[in-house]
Amino acid sequence: MNAPVLTKIEQPTLPARYRTRTLHLIDGEQVEPSSGEWFDAVDPCSGAVIAQIAEGNAEDVDKAVASARRAFEQGPWSRFKPSERQATLLRLADLVEAEFDDIALVDTLEMGRPITPSRGFVSMVTRALRHYAGLATAIHGETLGNSSPVDLLSYTLREPVGVVGAIIPWNGPVFCAAWKCAPALAAGCTVVLKPSEKGSLTPLRFGELCLEAGIPPGVVNVVTGHGVAGAALADHRDIDKITFTGSCGTGQKIIAASAGTVKRVTMELGGKSPNIVFADADLDLAVPAAAMAIFNNSGQVCSAGSRIFVERPIHDEFVARLVEFGEALRLGHTLDPETQIGPIVSRGQFDRVCSYLEVGPQEGARIALGGAPLREGGFEAGFFIPPTVLGSVRDDMRVAREEIFGPVACVLPFDSFEEVVARANDTEFGLAAAVWTRDITRAHRAVKAIRAGTVWVNHYGAMDPAVPFGGYKMSGYGREGGSEHIESYLETKGVWIRI
Repeated sequence: MNAPVLTKIEQPTLPARYRTRTLHLIDGEQVEPSSGEWFDAVDPCSGAVIAQIAEGNAEDVDKAVASARRAFEQGPWSRFKPSERQATLLRLADLVEAEFDDIALVDTLEMGRPITPSRGFVSMVTRALRHYAGLATAIHGETLGNSSPVDLLSYTLREPVGVVGAIIPWNGPVFCAAWKCAPALAAGCTVVLKPSEKGSLTPLRFGELCLEAGIPPGVVNVVTGHGVAGAALADHRDIDKITFTGSCGTGQKIIAASAGTVKRVTMELGGKSPNIVFADADLDLAVPAAAMAIFNNSGQVCSAGSRIFVERPIHDEFVARLVEFGEALRLGHTLDPETQIGPIVSRGQFDRVCSYLEVGPQEGARIALGGAPLREGGFEAGFFIPPTVLGSVRDDMRVAREEIFGPVACVLPFDSFEEVVARANDTEFGLAAAVWTRDITRAHRAVKAIRAGTVWVNHYGAMDPAVPFGGYKMSGYGREGGSEHIESYLETKGVWIRI
């Protein structure tokens, strides 16, 4: 790879609608943090401070939860008809779509996704909002036959679960805000949204757009901050459901905290996803897809295809082509429309990924591409790690077993179908997987044998709000997307009437 040079681009200011010193959004009002403290939001491309974010604590969470509870039990939201919830969510989708250039810019500045793919998220965000708007009018119970000796009519009612605490990650701030809130709102719930400290600005704006769309005050509240705010939300006695996307370690803490009130929990956690390439695969499709399955967003994707299993007869050719593709990817300033690979989100995550770049060779892995952070050519101030390919990887190595969350591809050869399925499943995770083959029988066998919540065949990474997404094993439980998503925000009430 030729030594990249960071294009010099003037640091932009935030759009006018965004505060450089943020406040919480509680009960439709901008509220100062109870702590009186703020922390810096840093552009990972340049190291520049772009805003100060309100530091939330348990007192702020109490206020937000009380607001959401009032809006659920006493406010107008509980009296909205399904068609009114639908119309309001459709207006929200229109507002988000109209403002998406600004939203994409702010997400890029705060968490480092290059501007072109950030802009490309508009379809996924608006599709999610419109999809769940449609489902708002499709919630229904059933009339049930029964064998009671008394003449009784029995049926079910579907009712909103109540107040939802939504804790979201930084690697897709506005997408995750919409992905969590839209089904909850469609079901009639109210929400307290806790964004990541590394991606707070667009979720705050999303909350404001909810108000502009006609969602009443208190229905969507946003409390920013670090782990203290998230822990207070997970432990809160007046939260009926927690939905969380993030690391397995944090998810385990939230599950433990939820036990005290037996609140419902949906967990979408980490992954170490296998991407299996058989010898008959179309490498013209498989190589670029496998590359971007791990290099997209600098590998900071929960479903990243980080373990690439390649059948031995094509292993060397595949690695050579993967290295060639990785070398051609453009690293650069996140605001350059030609940039394909941006920075790691923060200094802490950058240091973590760098530690794996040291561990891999120490354990015997061979660096075929990359392998070291960029420390010259204008990249010094940011957190840049180039696409990295590790060969000679064994299944017992840390780089093959632990979620790195960086642009590090581990390539492992295999010799048989049974072997690769066993090795693919030999992980504590089970979020996603992919299979590349021209043999439809082999594809179907692999889909059935692999223990993961999503399996792509001759593709990687497709998502749609109509299709469920979630994990097996320590990748979590519950599904987001599909009918199961909105179901998770509903209670079922059995009704008996003597006739």
